[in-house]
Amino acid sequence: MGFNFENLDVYHKAVDFANDIYLLTKTFPKDEMFGLTSQLRRAAVSISLNISEGSARSKKDFSRFIDVARGSIFECVTVLQISLKQGYVDKKNFTNLQNKLTDLSKMLSGLKRSMNQ
Repeated sequence: MGFNFENLDVYHKAVDFANDIYLLTKTFPKDEMFGLTSQLRRAAVSISLNISEGSARSKKDFSRFIDVARGSIFECVTVLQISLKQGYVDKKNFTNLQNKLTDLSKMLSGLKRSMNQ
């Protein structure tokens, strides 16, 4: 692979998660296009974007980008909870996506710890 971040499993899982979100939000009501759909898509994409951008920076800056990526994960959790309450996502899909977010968060925490050693 051409770029260092492309060797990170967490980066690939983040890209896969964003793809899952795009597939899910295609089923959201059209009147949510500029609401939950847009917010969830931007937050999901932001995870992998911050991993890739941060990897080109100093360790200190990369650590900050990892924190921003984790913030985007938390944002996704909230939007997914609202989407569940609105009936835009079923419980099974919600649980699956939440598990993926938990894994991503743990992986980012591990990456940050490994950088500080």
